[in-house]
Amino acid sequence: MVDIIDQVITEDYAIYHADCIEGIRGLPDNSVHYSIYSPPFASLFTYSNSDRDLGNSADRAQFWEHYKFLIAEHFRTHMPGRIISVHCMNLPTSKQRDGFIGISDFRGEIIRAFIDAGFIYHSEVVIWKDPVVAMQRTKAVGLLHKTIEKDSSMSRMGLPDYLVMFRKPGINPEPISGKLRLEEYAGTDAPDVAKDAFNGEIDRWNSINIWQRYASPVWMDINQSNTLQYRNARDNDDERHICPLQLDVISRGLQLWSNPGDTVLSPFGGIGSEGFMAVKMHRKPILFELKDSYFSMQKQNMERAIVERDTPDLFEASAS
Repeated sequence: MVDIIDQVITEDYAIYHADCIEGIRGLPDNSVHYSIYSPPFASLFTYSNSDRDLGNSADRAQFWEHYKFLIAEHFRTHMPGRIISVHCMNLPTSKQRDGFIGISDFRGEIIRAFIDAGFIYHSEVVIWKDPVVAMQRTKAVGLLHKTIEKDSSMSRMGLPDYLVMFRKPGINPEPISGKLRLEEYAGTDAPDVAKDAFNGEIDRWNSINIWQRYASPVWMDINQSNTLQYRNARDNDDERHICPLQLDVISRGLQLWSNPGDTVLSPFGGIGSEGFMAVKMHRKPILFELKDSYFSMQKQNMERAIVERDTPDLFEASAS
C-alpha cells in the first residue's frame, strides 16, 4: 500500500506527496510515454532526513541498491520504444568522504545500471557550465587560480552536466511525429528565422535549423539561470531546490521525445520543474516528491503553469 501524504489530481496533472518507488508501483505497465528528471546525486546533497530519501543513503552501495528498485519500475511502466532522459553530472570526491580529491564516474554508473535493467543506451548530450561560477560556488581546489600558481597537477576543468537518454526495447506504438516537429527554440542564441526556402517550406526549414542545434553533442546555449528556483526568488534557502533542472533542457526533451497529451513521469518532482514545463507544453505529468516544502512549492508551480499556459501572450495577441 502506497503511503500518500497528500495529492492533487486534475485533468492536467497528478502530483503526489509520497515516496516515488512505492508510488510508481501503482502505475500500469507500459503506460509512461516519456520521463525526464534529475535523480539525487548519490550522497552529494541530503534533501531530507527520511530513510526513503536516496540522498540520505549511508554510502554509494546503499544508494545504488535503492535506486535500482526505481530503475526496474521504470522498465515495467515505460512504453516500448520510448525514451527516458536522466540529468546528471560526475561527482567531485573529497579527502574527508572518499580519501582523495578527484572525480567519481556517476554518469557511467547510471548508464550501467539502466543497461543492466534492460534499457538501451540511446544517446547523450553534454551541457556546458561556466567553470567560474562553479569555482565561486564550490571553492573547489582544482578550479582556483592559486592552484595553478602553487601546483597545477591539482588543477582540473569544470564539471559539465549530462542529459543521458535510454530507450526501452520494442516498437514505439505511438510515433512522435507531426508536420512541424520543432516550432519554438528553447535556449539562448536562437538560430536565424528562415526568410525563404525551397518550395516555400519556411516553417520546415525553421524546424531543421532548430534540430541542427539540438542535435549537437554539446549544448552551449542553455540558460543556467532559467530555473524555477530563479523564477521563484525565494529567500529561504531551505526551500530552494539545490540542483533544479534548467527549463530549457526540459523543453528540449519534451519537444524531441513526447507528443502533446503524453504522460510524462518525474519520480523526483522537487519543486515541479518537469511538471511545470510539461503542463505548459500540453503534456500530462505525474510527479512524486517526499519533502514537505518542495511539495508545497510544487503545488503552487503547477497552478501557475496552468495560468501561464492558458493566458495569451499580450504581444502575440496585439500582433494578430
